[in-house]
Amino acid sequence: MKKFLLIALCATSLTAIAPVEAAQIKRACLASDRTAATRDRCNCIQRVANQALTRSDQKTVAKWFTDPHQAQELKMSQTARDDALWDRYQNFGQMAQAICS
Repeated sequence: MKKFLLIALCATSLTAIAPVEAAQIKRACLASDRTAATRDRCNCIQRVANQALTRSDQKTVAKWFTDPHQAQELKMSQTARDDALWDRYQNFGQMAQAICS
C-alpha cells in the first residue's frame, strides 16, 4: 500500500510540474512590458505555442520577448535548422494572432 501511494504521489507531482515547465511563452509574455499582455491573452498564446512549437522552440522563442535581436539573427541565418524554426515561428505567430486577438 505504501508503495502504491508513493507511486501515485510521484505521478501527480510529475504532472503538476510538467505544465509549469512548458509555460515558457506564457511567462515571457506576462513578464513583457506590453500593454496587450493580459493573463487571458498570454494563456491563449501559450495554448497556441503548445500546438505549433516544440518545447525546444518555445524555450528559444521565449528568449525573444526580452531580446528581439536574437529573433532577427535567427531570421538572417542561412542554416536549414534556423529556417525551419523561423517557419514554425511565423506559423505560430499567424495562428496566435488569429486565435488570441
